[in-house]
Amino acid sequence: MSALERLGETILARKNADPESSWTAKLLAKGPEKCAEKFGEEAVEAIIEAVKGDRAKLTAEAADVVYHLLVMLAARDVSWGDVAAELERREGVSGIVEKATR
Repeated sequence: MSALERLGETILARKNADPESSWTAKLLAKGPEKCAEKFGEEAVEAIIEAVKGDRAKLTAEAADVVYHLLVMLAARDVSWGDVAAELERREGVSGIVEKATR
C-alpha cells in the first residue's frame, strides 16, 4: 500500500473522530465548503513556491495540497479509488480528445 493510500485510509478513519482530537476531523466537521477552501489555499501556496523555485518548499506545499485534496474528497464521499479509476479510464487517451468528450 502506498503512502497516498495509507493517508486516504487515515483520513476516512478520522471522519467520525472527535474534532478536538484530530485536525482532519476538525476540518471535516466544518463541512465540504471549508475543506474545499483549505484545498484552494494550499494550492495557491504551492503555486507561489513553484514560481519562486524553492524545491524543498514546493515539495512541502505539494504534500499539503495532496492531503487537503484527500480531505476535500472525503468530505464529499469521493474516494481516492474513484479518482484512480477515472485516471485509469483516461489512460492512453489524448487530453484533447478526453476534454472534447466532456
